[in-house]
Amino acid sequence: MRRRNNQDSLAIVLAEDEIAWQKSGHLLIVADGMGAHAAGELASRLSVELIPHHYGKLLKGIPSEALQRSLVETNSEIFRRGQANPEFRSMGTTTCALAILPEGAVVAHVGDSRVYRLRGNQFEQLTFDHSLVWEMRASGEVSEEALRSNAIPKNVITRSLGPNGTVAVDLEGPFPLRVGDKFLICSDGLSGQLTDEEIGVLLQVVDIQSAVNAMVDLANLRGGPDNITVVVCEVRNECLMQSGAAMDTNPTAVAPQFPVAFGIATAIGLLCCVVLLLLGQFPVAVLAVAAAAVAFATGWLKYQGQRVSNEIRGQYGRGPYRKATCKPDAVFTNSLTQVISELRDWVSENHWEIESSKIDDDMKLAKAAERSKNYDEAIRRYVKVIAMTMEKVHKLQDGQDSDSAIEY
Repeated sequence: MRRRNNQDSLAIVLAEDEIAWQKSGHLLIVADGMGAHAAGELASRLSVELIPHHYGKLLKGIPSEALQRSLVETNSEIFRRGQANPEFRSMGTTTCALAILPEGAVVAHVGDSRVYRLRGNQFEQLTFDHSLVWEMRASGEVSEEALRSNAIPKNVITRSLGPNGTVAVDLEGPFPLRVGDKFLICSDGLSGQLTDEEIGVLLQVVDIQSAVNAMVDLANLRGGPDNITVVVCEVRNECLMQSGAAMDTNPTAVAPQFPVAFGIATAIGLLCCVVLLLLGQFPVAVLAVAAAAVAFATGWLKYQGQRVSNEIRGQYGRGPYRKATCKPDAVFTNSLTQVISELRDWVSENHWEIESSKIDDDMKLAKAAERSKNYDEAIRRYVKVIAMTMEKVHKLQDGQDSDSAIEY
């Protein structure tokens, strides 16, 4: 509502077939650019274009590490482009990259754009905001009262891709998958205007496309101070759930095994010791035991190293960082009726005339559902009312309708 240009970018890169998914998974990216002129727009566009490119080239080992490295490489390129042009110097972008992989969902991110997961009625924020508010809260340097009073600006971020030659990229997951899980990636244009509970309820009770449209409409109707980008995916395939669930406790680890070569060397050393003792060669037998002990100790150290490596690779980050229970209730339905009332006043102030028997019917059904405490149905109806009204408002704003009265 207030920005002249859109500095957000997104990318959805889906695997073409089962083999491709086993190798690289599905990749979803949201980036929110920062910088004067067109710098922020360029930075976010470079982010969503370069990350899939680098990710594909780096996919020789562990996919999650390739994803993290792809953001590091992208940062270097954005920084280089910024240094080459004075107008783009210090340009940057937040970035969230979500990969849906056989071992689960993995997130690599920088900045305050967010990734959420809805499972049942639990809505979880999987990423840590790289913002001044979150960093100070994590360090314990500020009280909750100060945070609630908005004494600390919420829009100051502490990390982004582009302004510096190096950047720390956080990696979260893998989060095991279940059929019905919904993942949402968004820029702060959404999370700054809607609460986690509101986003989660909309995603829970409304179909995905309608929920996304409603989120954008609500964020705009509450002022729309920033660009709004929302990407949602839902796990619908049983094989995804089985792959993720089977590796729940240690998703990317291979079961450690005692190194075969050192096991054989240990066995040979002990066998030689026995033979030498039978032959009465006691000093040489002691050397054979010592050699067997060295082989066993070396093999044991390597075995323990595998276990530690697997534990490290098994889970990245500390997410989820916040959890909310989605509960459709009177509070949220009341907030929707308030939005509809303000929307109608806005339409009236602009002298737009929208004849809407369908809107009236849905309003009546919504209020009836609300009175009977069927809040799921009430929310769906109110969302439909907002969507129909906004659709016609957009057409009126764009001058697409020549008639002053519009009828559904």
